[in-house]
Amino acid sequence: MSAAGTALALDGRPIDGGLYLRIDHWVHQLPAPVQHAIAAFSAYGLGLLAVLMIWAWWRARAADGATMARALAAPAVVIVAFAADTAFKALLREPRPCQVLDAGSTLEACPGAGDWSLPSNHTVIVFAGAAVLWQVDRRIGALALLLAAAMGVSRVLVGVHYPHDVALGAPLGAIAGYGLALLAGRGRGLVERARTRGPRRWLLSP
Repeated sequence: MSAAGTALALDGRPIDGGLYLRIDHWVHQLPAPVQHAIAAFSAYGLGLLAVLMIWAWWRARAADGATMARALAAPAVVIVAFAADTAFKALLREPRPCQVLDAGSTLEACPGAGDWSLPSNHTVIVFAGAAVLWQVDRRIGALALLLAAAMGVSRVLVGVHYPHDVALGAPLGAIAGYGLALLAGRGRGLVERARTRGPRRWLLSP
C-alpha cells in the first residue's frame, strides 16, 4: 500500500519494517488452511482468554479471599489495560505496517487510517489477562501466557502489526495486569464478608 500523505508521528518502518516484509512473504508461502487457521486464531483467540477467566473463577471459589478478588477483577483489569493502551496508541500515532509498506494483501483486513499500531491492543489485553490469572492459579496462568505469546505472534503473521508493536505490548500488558491484580487482592475483605452472607455467596464459595 502507498504511504499516507500526512506526516507520521512515529514511523515504525526503520525499526523492523524489513523483518515485517520478510515475515509477510513467508506467511504467503504457507498452505491456505494454515493461513486460515492463523487468521481465525488472531481474530477470535481472545475468546479463549475469557474461557480461562471463567475457569480461574471456578477454581478460586475454594481459595482465599484475595485470590477470588483477583479472579473477579480479571475482566475489569483487561478493560482498564485496553483503555490505557488505546490512549497510549493515540499519543504515539504509529500507522499500521500494512498501511505504509507494500506488503500486498494481508491475512486480516488492514485497519483504516487512524487505527494506530503501537502497541498491539490484542497483545496488551492478553498479557494483562495472563498476569492476573498467574496470581489466581499458576496452571491457568501458564496456559494464559502461552495463549498470550501465540496471540502476539499471530498479530504479526496476519500483517496488521510490526514485531516491535508486540514486543512493547507484551511487557506493558504484563506489568499493568500484575500491578492491577495486586491492587485487586486488597478486596479480600469484601469477598470474605460476601461469602458468609448475601444472595450471591454461591458465586464466591464452592
